[in-house]
Amino acid sequence: MNRSRSGETKRRVGPVVSRSVLSAFLLSLLLSLLLTVSSNAADQTTERWTLNQCIESALEHNRRRAASEFAVAMAEAQHRQALSGYWPQIHLKGGIQRLDESPNFLFPASKIPIALPGAVSAGDASATAAGLLSLTDAQTSPNPSGDDTGLYVPVPEQNVQLTDPTSFLGSIDLVWLLWDGGMRKGYREQANGQVDMRRHQARRTDLEIVDSVYRYYYGAILAGQIHEVGRITLERMEATLGLTETMYREGSGRVNKTDYLDNKIMVESIRSLVASLEKNERMAQAALANAAGLSWRNSLEPADTEIPFDPVEMDLPELVDLAYANSPDWGQLEGGIRALEGALRTAKSGFFPKIAATGEVHKWWNDLGSGLATDTNKDGWIVGLMFELPIFDGFLTYNQVREASAHLSKTREEGELLREGIGLWVKDALLSLEAGQQQFDATRIAMESATENRDLNTRAYQAELVETGDVIQAQLVEALMQVQHFKIRYDHMMQRSRLHLVVGTAVAGMETP
Repeated sequence: MNRSRSGETKRRVGPVVSRSVLSAFLLSLLLSLLLTVSSNAADQTTERWTLNQCIESALEHNRRRAASEFAVAMAEAQHRQALSGYWPQIHLKGGIQRLDESPNFLFPASKIPIALPGAVSAGDASATAAGLLSLTDAQTSPNPSGDDTGLYVPVPEQNVQLTDPTSFLGSIDLVWLLWDGGMRKGYREQANGQVDMRRHQARRTDLEIVDSVYRYYYGAILAGQIHEVGRITLERMEATLGLTETMYREGSGRVNKTDYLDNKIMVESIRSLVASLEKNERMAQAALANAAGLSWRNSLEPADTEIPFDPVEMDLPELVDLAYANSPDWGQLEGGIRALEGALRTAKSGFFPKIAATGEVHKWWNDLGSGLATDTNKDGWIVGLMFELPIFDGFLTYNQVREASAHLSKTREEGELLREGIGLWVKDALLSLEAGQQQFDATRIAMESATENRDLNTRAYQAELVETGDVIQAQLVEALMQVQHFKIRYDHMMQRSRLHLVVGTAVAGMETP
């Protein structure tokens, strides 16, 4: 009779233990997926930090935030470059030049005719000619008209030096664009849109940093809670193993050696699992330190011991409106549209004329005082008004306008997709939170029931009223229900963090420093 009952007990315990082993392996797989950290560093120092301390440290030390701030600075500098087009452009130029020899002008030999009035008498003409001949080498020759009273003076070839080989030059040039057909305004709008885009990108970077700290902070808490569940479960299983061994060796025969061995296998399996859970907890703390911007040598232990659970009370339309007003993605889109509108305006300016005022003040230092280096040529000023009207450019401007217009229309259509996408993201996050609240209540009740069931089975086992497999199953189910409940709390907090990231501002008490 006892042998038959013992066989029946083994048949009953066998499937239960197999299901328990499978549940333990599934639990181990779940934890490895949740808390795997790609790091092999061993921590040397461990500190206890609050959530706000971790966020402040991450915002201060994260490299992505510094890079986003430099991106904003670049966009602001580009905007100031665009504004510079409204000011006159003044340039000071100076230089020195040395020629190998002085430039010259070769004046060819020539004759200068001297015409005498026809009314002059022959005697006066002779006297005049005599006077000229006393001063120059003037000669007489017949006039083209046949009059032989004309005179001419021969001029020899002359080599005239224009400038000294060494010159110093200086000038101040001015160009002021008076009318450009909207080109400068277009550049200004592009740069201003880029500044808005970079600022919203920087804000999104901050939100992503905060979101990562939330995930790692509460992930470290979850790892600690699961490790604690595993440790307590191991202690209870060890106590059950000791009781099983006592009942096997000294009991009435309801517990046999196979029950003891099955229990021992389960204990050692859970012991291995607890070691893995301890490693996961330590790596989660190291990952939290990394998210906070600390060295790989550091580890952070969360100051909180459990994950809070706060329901979200806002309705869907209110959250969607809040997202449109504060979402960095939506802000980036609006800034991009403004930049593309400026690009279209700049492209259209190619159809219009451009008018600019020009001026120059120059000074030339040259030691030669003749030739070209006269006082008149050595200094002066120039004032002008320049006009440029495009006539034909091979349809270049026309196609540039078409390209800018198509790009703007494409971005606006993508904006409508983003509008719908933000609404769907918010709706999905809110529905996930509502589902999480229902799961929270269900898993809490299941966890409490599992705890009560484990306690009843343990006391019944001590009185030899239940089988060994029932006790093992009750203890594993309690551990699984606790882990599932903690995981639901973690998922709920992650959905809140995701909603914070999508909406772009604090939601239902989620505050950041």
